[in-house]
Amino acid sequence: MPSNREERYGSMSIALHWLMLLLIAAVYACIELRVNFPKGSETREALKHWHFMLGLGVLLLVAVRLGVNLYRRPKAPNLPARLGHAALYLFMIGMPIAGWLVLSAEGKPVPFFGLELPPLIAPDAALGKSIEELHETVGTIGYWLIGLHAAAALLHHYVLRDDTLRRMLPLRRT
Repeated sequence: MPSNREERYGSMSIALHWLMLLLIAAVYACIELRVNFPKGSETREALKHWHFMLGLGVLLLVAVRLGVNLYRRPKAPNLPARLGHAALYLFMIGMPIAGWLVLSAEGKPVPFFGLELPPLIAPDAALGKSIEELHETVGTIGYWLIGLHAAAALLHHYVLRDDTLRRMLPLRRT
């Protein structure tokens, strides 16, 4: 498995980057699509269930990414890039934990692909509501973070004309 280099990210970093994008898109899709179905309906509840499980999948995948990045990833080249990456990692770690806290505070099961994870805190409806509001607000901020990350990649590609975007593309011709 090739390591990250100045001219190209390694295959593991590329795969984890794009897998994370797909996973986060699925998390957002589940929670956004649920409103198209009546409250309490089987489809709405299934979408919420998948939102929870996929969100926890983000937490698991970000742990893998951090482990890989310790050994393979060069540091971001400048302060704005470092801050942007730090914000994205904080988002990818904080949001699933906040979701887990919400379910815990609401006294609901925490599903994870056939498992039920333990609650992180004791049931507390008021605290659960507060964390849920924060989770929703940060979810909206997440759209902006992801959009800025994509815009920065496009800026590098089309304006600065460097290889920042090409280094992360999965199928690059040599």
